Parts: sequence; C-alpha cells; structure tokens
Amino acid sequence: MPGELIGETVLVKDQSEASQIYNKGYYGYPQSGGGIELDLLEAVYLQEAERLVVLEDGKEVAHADLIKRAARTASEFEIRYIVYRDFRQRGYIVKSDAGEFDFRVFPRGGTPSTAQTKYWVKAVSERAVFDMRQMLELSDMSDRTRKELILGVVDEEGDLTYYRASSGAPTGREHPQSEGPEVEGFLLEDRVFVTDERGGQLHENGFYGKQIGRTLQLSLIESAYLMHLGRLVIRADGAGKRTSLTSFKKHAEDVQPDFELRLRAYDDLRRRGLIVKTGFKYGSHFRVYDGDPDTHHSKYLVHAVQWNHRTIWPEMSRAVRLAHGVKKEILFAMVSSKRVEYLRLRRVRP
Repeated sequence: MPGELIGETVLVKDQSEASQIYNKGYYGYPQSGGGIELDLLEAVYLQEAERLVVLEDGKEVAHADLIKRAARTASEFEIRYIVYRDFRQRGYIVKSDAGEFDFRVFPRGGTPSTAQTKYWVKAVSERAVFDMRQMLELSDMSDRTRKELILGVVDEEGDLTYYRASSGAPTGREHPQSEGPEVEGFLLEDRVFVTDERGGQLHENGFYGKQIGRTLQLSLIESAYLMHLGRLVIRADGAGKRTSLTSFKKHAEDVQPDFELRLRAYDDLRRRGLIVKTGFKYGSHFRVYDGDPDTHHSKYLVHAVQWNHRTIWPEMSRAVRLAHGVKKEILFAMVSSKRVEYLRLRRVRP
C-alpha cells in the first residue's frame, strides 16, 4: 500500500487501500477525500510489517530513515514505539492520545466505534523520574473516567514491563480501640516495655506490640499512637515523672529521622480499621492486615513517602517485585500536611 510522507504524517490516497487498512485495524484517520492520514507511529509499524511503502517526492523512504525522521519530530519516539508495537502485536486497537497519556487502547475485539477505551497508557523509559504526585493525579484521572492506567516501562534492552497504577485507600474491619485502661510502660532506647498486667489487653484488643513472656514490647510508633489515644503512660526510668508525648516524639525522631512521616501513615491506616505491623522483613515500612494477624495474611505492604516524593524507576520496580514475590500488594502512603493519599502499583500483563 503506497503512502506519501508529508511533514509528520503519511497520507494514503487510494480509497480502496485506505478503507481496507482502516477497517481491519483502525489505522489512521479517515479524510474527506476517502483516504486516511497515518501518524508516524502507525506508518513505521505498517512499514515494518511490510504493509506500507512510504514515498517522498516519488522516492521510497527506507525504514531506518523513517524512524530517524519520526525521532526528530517526536520526543522519546523509540520508547513510545516499543509500547505501541507491543500492544498492536497483542491484538489491541491503539490510538495516540493528545492529552496526558500517550495512547488509548481498546479492549480486544473492540473498536473506536463499538467500545469505550479500556486503558490509558503511558510509555516510560526506565531512566525516567517517577514523580509520585504526578502519578497519583494521572491515576485519579483514569479512575474517574473508569479507565485503567497502564504504564509501559521500557528498559535499556528494549524489554517491556507493564504496571497498573491506581489510587484509593485500603480499608479494614477493626475498629480503632480509643477506649480502655491506661497502662504504664518504660522506654529503653528504641522500644517500650509494658510490664503492667493490663498491657495484655493492648495486644488482645488491637494487636499492638508483641508479647514476650509476661512483657509486652511496643515499637516507638505504636507507643506514640497509644499515648495520643490516652491508652499508654511512659515513664523514662520505669518510675518517676511521666514522659510527655512531645518529649517522646523528640526522642523517637532522634532515633528514627522519618518518625513523624511514618507515624502519620500509621495513624491513618489504624483509623481505617487496619492492623499495622512493621514491614522491615519485606523492605517496607509496614505490613498491613484487615483482620487478626494470627488468622489472616497481610494484604499490603505500605511505604510512607512525602506527597511530592520523586525517585527512579528501578526503586519502584524493586518494591513491586518484592511485594509480588510474597503475594502482597505495595501501597505508597503519600503524606502531606493535610491528609494521607495512597498510590497502588502492581505488575500486570495486558
């Protein structure tokens, strides 16, 4: 099928050829004269598949030259082309998007005239910066329009990994235990020990801490949360003057510089009815349960970050891979001065 290269598009003028290529794969955009206009992504793909001969001033444009032409006119053309090509080879109808996303992808068997867009797709290089706030905004946008946000991440060898990004806070079934007896504990470096006989109730009614013999051991975060609820009194040496919450937090921040960030996320998760335990063994801040940890598996690993956190894709890939390997879902708790928002990221195969 011959097409003429004009600027940044390829025009197929033959009506029968244009009609055939459009009806079979919905390539290009129909023109008033009966032909179709292809963008350079489509043209490169059809040329590679030997379904299109590209001409300019009557001379055939070689495949390599067309790629170079496209790369000069479109940012990160090679990254976008790898993602476009993969979706096409999987049998999807793919159209370029002029908005925040790179592509609109229709369900298998669906067409622009018979189905709604299934995926919003962004093509990303593994060397790109992962902007947490921007990703949450894109996730919110796709969720509001009932589309799935798919991120096609291309590594340096041209291999693709797909991720599904979505927003939304987790919920559990446990009611925050704001009432109960006030128990006493004492601080030893980076943890609190409760020898008060009533301390066992903290573990039984909220699954706080870990029972070691007759002593309940609490983390600094659990302790601060319980102090705020009025459920725990801490005395620095086990007797004497009680420690204020402000003084306790100052000590905790000396031990753990991001203590306040983690505490904000912990507090929010607890208020949502979830049981929260350390996620150290899984390389994250928390592991989260929606019920009794003794009878339930943790559904999520949660990592607390600043709301404007930016990082590199290999870090995100590592976190998702680890969570997937232990059959959990990774959530990033984005903490701002006003609220905590959640971004979910998981590997998918479209």
